[in-house]
Amino acid sequence: MKKLTLSLMMLCVGLMVQAQTTWTYGDHTYTMKGNLTAVKYNGAATGVVTFTNIPSDYEEFEALYTQFLGKTPHGTAAMMPMAMEIYGRNREEGLRCLQLINWPNNVSSVVSQLKQKFGTSQYAPANDGYHQRYLPAAVLKGAKPENAYTPVQPYTVEMKASVNKHQDMTFGGTGRVMYIYIMGDGWDTHQRSVEIIKQPDSNLHQVFNCPSLYTQCKQIRGEWPGLK
Repeated sequence: MKKLTLSLMMLCVGLMVQAQTTWTYGDHTYTMKGNLTAVKYNGAATGVVTFTNIPSDYEEFEALYTQFLGKTPHGTAAMMPMAMEIYGRNREEGLRCLQLINWPNNVSSVVSQLKQKFGTSQYAPANDGYHQRYLPAAVLKGAKPENAYTPVQPYTVEMKASVNKHQDMTFGGTGRVMYIYIMGDGWDTHQRSVEIIKQPDSNLHQVFNCPSLYTQCKQIRGEWPGLK
């Protein structure tokens, strides 16, 4: 009987972890479900985040992070394309968003690349393949070069556990780093690797490293419609 009760409790816990939760800000709606966790590696773990709109500004982004998505590794990972898109719209607000959710050492790497990908010059004009303002959409479900990176709505970020197991930091601070694949059709691999860190004294996660998110994706076909 005790064994049966324990099994039922474990099943209930698993269902609770997978349960979908919803958070709203004005008329923007965000949902999250999944069982990715920094506590213990699970190679079969997944996560899904959906949202009706990109956060309008830093205030909404901060509230979304501290009150909802930042509390899970997959929620935090899904905020990177949001932050990248905000940076594309407004450099100052986007930088604040990137600084909020990223490990400090990662911010400069992200910003350095986005300046090049989102900027134009005589060497990389707007019609140059290196200029990829649509890069944040490349990891959203349904977006692909053939449809001008137009994602399905509501926007969806699908994730799964990496084959790489968790690692505890041995230098530069304390915390556990976990590895997540964000699915996306902008690359031949159809996935991007993101490292998420959870420090023991915080209930929020941070993006530790994510170079594949700003790596050149496949050249767009047509004109990108943008994101809401």
